[in-house]
Amino acid sequence: MIIDPAVLEPVADRAWPARDQVRLGGWRLNAADGWSMRTNACWTLADPGGDPEAVLDAVEAWYQTRGLPPRFKLTDGATAPADLPDRLTRRGYAATKSTLVMVGPAEGRADPDVQLSRQPDARFEAVFTASAGGNRADARERLETLARIPAPARFGGLLIDGETAALGACAVEGDWVGLFGMRTLADHRRMGLARRILGALLAEATGLGARQAYLQVEADNASAIALYQAAGFQTAYRYHYWVSASPSSA
Repeated sequence: MIIDPAVLEPVADRAWPARDQVRLGGWRLNAADGWSMRTNACWTLADPGGDPEAVLDAVEAWYQTRGLPPRFKLTDGATAPADLPDRLTRRGYAATKSTLVMVGPAEGRADPDVQLSRQPDARFEAVFTASAGGNRADARERLETLARIPAPARFGGLLIDGETAALGACAVEGDWVGLFGMRTLADHRRMGLARRILGALLAEATGLGARQAYLQVEADNASAIALYQAAGFQTAYRYHYWVSASPSSA
């Protein structure tokens, strides 16, 4: 499936909204508390509308005034200017955290054990936090982002013996549905729960008008990639985060 990242990336940005958002031409500056890369990086999707070096200076200053390290999200097929990797390299940045954007049909199956809501409720928040590996600040930032997803959005929790064991969320915009926040508690992994959450969310999104689905997954997460491939997803493109090795930008 051929997907233009210049079309899909703005949809994905709106679906996972940062607390602070600023535009510099075609660049999108997102910031929150510094945990989720997507909400704490500059998305370099189109011409920034100015001298690139001056714009880079402005981006670095914007993040530094917020106490955050400057980060840049460079997407294959949608990065401007074309020599931005060279410019960042000269400033001491390096590419890290390769991430795949996978797309597939918005086709799923409703599941009677998956409870759906329009906002993350207290149970969703508790289980999401418990699955965060002890990093409550990271979980809090992501939960705040989930709560900002524009309508229509759905949040799913899969019940096992009356307790929520797996979670997921989706954001619908036009023909697209984005999938986010997929989590399974440690004691319930490798039981097919993520597949059931995925199917229930996709079935719900279809009823909301979605026809195509997308998600982001780290390129080294083989088990998640296999799950999504089994559901009909394939890699459309990838992106990297560029971060500075300089102590002053850490």
